[in-house]
Amino acid sequence: MKLGSLKEGGRDGTLVVVSRDLTRAVRAAGIAPTLQRALEDWDNAAPRLNALAQSLESGDADGVFDLEANALAAPLPRAYEFVDGSAYLPHVERVRRARGAEVPESFYTDPLMYQATSAGFLGPRDPVRVVSEDYGIDLEAEVVVVTGDVPMAATPEQAAAHIQLVGLVNDVSLRNLIPAELAKGFGFLQSKPRSALSPVFVTPDELGEAWRGCKLHLPLVTHVNGEWFGAPEAGVDMQFDFAQLVAHAARTRPLSAGTLVGSGTIANQDTSLGASCFAEKRTVEALETGKPVTPFLSFGDSVRIEMLDRDGRSIFGAIEQRIERYSAS
Repeated sequence: MKLGSLKEGGRDGTLVVVSRDLTRAVRAAGIAPTLQRALEDWDNAAPRLNALAQSLESGDADGVFDLEANALAAPLPRAYEFVDGSAYLPHVERVRRARGAEVPESFYTDPLMYQATSAGFLGPRDPVRVVSEDYGIDLEAEVVVVTGDVPMAATPEQAAAHIQLVGLVNDVSLRNLIPAELAKGFGFLQSKPRSALSPVFVTPDELGEAWRGCKLHLPLVTHVNGEWFGAPEAGVDMQFDFAQLVAHAARTRPLSAGTLVGSGTIANQDTSLGASCFAEKRTVEALETGKPVTPFLSFGDSVRIEMLDRDGRSIFGAIEQRIERYSAS
């Protein structure tokens, strides 16, 4: 099934079940008012939401309405926790090689992960507002999973059973602020503003054969200003699968229902498949020509991130955003 949230009903939105073709929806208030509430009672809510999804597809559901993407908030407008990994080592290897650094051996056995911003997520059509282009505005196209309650010290096998939903995220980064922050040795803060989520999240069974080994085996397609930017394969070159990432996050603490765990920027060894962020593209340019050529995003630029199934149908809907100058007024 596919689940989303309308921009109504308060900060956490209103839960809706969405049709497979993403054109229709029905409110699920009789089951759970918000997606967060549904995740907290997943064993009870999921079968009822699935039944509602089947009624929607068969035409038997009451209260069905045409779905407008602009009416959608992020499926989880805010979450208790968002931890983002960096599971695609081609990206890590290139970036480090470009600055003359080697990849530590531990990177191949212990996932990179940081505590990301979760107090609010942008909706799939909300603009990315930034104070200055000098910050180095970048997109990061990623896959994200949402968990139920995960016990502390869960094994990857146990963690896999707690992955309830899958979606996409544009993990916005301000690249020119990152070096100074990391130099302090205390991680990201100002360089990681709010991220945007796909119009809907889906249950793993909705993905069919594309979801196997706790990886999503499809290309993630990005366009910038209407031009193809990249379509790397999300199931290729992923050093750590989502079960391993969830288990890593839960090593010393339990995860609450509604926790988001990101894959990190999708990147392949095959650079002909393009990139999922400008930092990756600029790094490839620097390795090939001696310096980066492509600038970061500017005000007025547009970004589109989407994943299609093997028949060319959008799975999660598209994240479509415009980069805008932030004004306090």
